[in-house]
Amino acid sequence: MTVSSKQGVFITGTDTAVGKTVVAAGLALVLKERGIKVGVMKPVATDCHGAEKRLVSYDAAFLMEAAENEFPPLICPSRFRSALAPHVASILERKDVDLERISRAYCELQKHYDFIIVEGIGGLLVPIAKDYFVSNLIREFHLPVVIVARSGLGSINHTLLTVDAAIIRGFDIRGIIFNRIPNVNYSLAEITNPKVIHDLSGVSVLGSIPDIDDLDVESCRFGKLKEIFQERIQIDKILADTTLIV
Repeated sequence: MTVSSKQGVFITGTDTAVGKTVVAAGLALVLKERGIKVGVMKPVATDCHGAEKRLVSYDAAFLMEAAENEFPPLICPSRFRSALAPHVASILERKDVDLERISRAYCELQKHYDFIIVEGIGGLLVPIAKDYFVSNLIREFHLPVVIVARSGLGSINHTLLTVDAAIIRGFDIRGIIFNRIPNVNYSLAEITNPKVIHDLSGVSVLGSIPDIDDLDVESCRFGKLKEIFQERIQIDKILADTTLIV
């Protein structure tokens, strides 16, 4: 699978359900506000719903609404019903992850948009196919990465492992975003972890996103995500080395 290099970013995480979709959508909302023609992609999705030939990924739909994109088949070309790693889901559901289809979809999106936000599935070493991981997809797409992490207890280990795996593979890490920070009653870990992770990894902390009222992925409600993203995330660091800082 070979694709051309174009401006964009790959949103990965320290785990599943850490908020990659929220971060990807928040970035899309802000870039769209800046007048940038931004495309979104969720190459592989599991835990999808609906009829077999019309499976829907709530995450992909949320991204598509945030960016106001067309071309739904390109945004999420590989979908599975089982809430499992894609490789495992593909075995159980007896259908392959079509890597060439993913490649073609990404190349087609590049024709229509100036900046592509790609959301991965789980973390860097989630298997998409046999001997093919999320990290392989990042390498094929030639994209820098933003890491999304939790802020609570356990986040130091999970985040440092993710940073280490990214560095070993030579990825350009734009920074770390902490998601779902409590609005009240912070734990000591939540207060101290971001600085500790920055000090130990040397990777920039781009900011944090609190719990947002009226934000719901399944029903495509964004609440104040755009405003919070603008206020609390260092967006220009994500766009470093691009021509899109405006």
